[in-house]
Amino acid sequence: MQKDIREKLKEYKDKNVELSTNHATKFEALLQSELHQQKSQKKNFKWLSIAASILLLVSLGIKFYPSKILGEVPSIKKSKEITLGNISPEFNTIETYYTNSINLEISELDLSDKHKDIVDGYLLKIAELTKEYKSLTKELNTNGVNDVTIDALIRNLQLRLQLLQRLKKQLKELKNLKTKQNETQII
Repeated sequence: MQKDIREKLKEYKDKNVELSTNHATKFEALLQSELHQQKSQKKNFKWLSIAASILLLVSLGIKFYPSKILGEVPSIKKSKEITLGNISPEFNTIETYYTNSINLEISELDLSDKHKDIVDGYLLKIAELTKEYKSLTKELNTNGVNDVTIDALIRNLQLRLQLLQRLKKQLKELKNLKTKQNETQII
C-alpha cells in the first residue's frame, strides 16, 4: 500500500477556506499584545534586608566583643610613620622618582677592582647621606611637617643622585683615559 507522494497530492483537493476580512488586523493586534505584554514581576527584597541585618549584628558583635575573651588580636599600628611620600601625592612622586633614579644609577655602576677606591669613597658619602635622610625622616615625625625638613629631604635625594651621576661620569672619563693611553702606547 505504499503510495508515492505524488499520487497522494494528485488526489488532494483544495478546500475553499476563506479568511475573514479583518483577519490581518486581528493577527497584528494579537501579535502586538503578545510581544509588548509587560510582565509584572514584583521583586522581593525581603531576604536582602534580613541578610543586611544579620551582617550588621555580626560586625557590631565583633567590634564590641571583649578582646580578652578572643585572645590577643594583633593590633594595627595606629600611628603611621610620616615619610616624604606620605605627605602628598606630589611628594610621593618626587620621592619615588629620586629613589628609582638612585637605584638605577647604582645598578649601572661598573664595580671593578680597578676603580675600587673611587667607588668606595662615593658609596661611603652616599651611605652618610642615607643616614642623614633617615634622621630627617625621624625629625619629620617628631617635629611635624614643615618646609625646612621637606626641603632638606628633597635636597638629600638630589645630592645622592648627583653624586652617583658624578661617579658614573668620572668612571667613564677614567675608562676613556685608559683607552687613549693604550692607543698612544700602541702607536
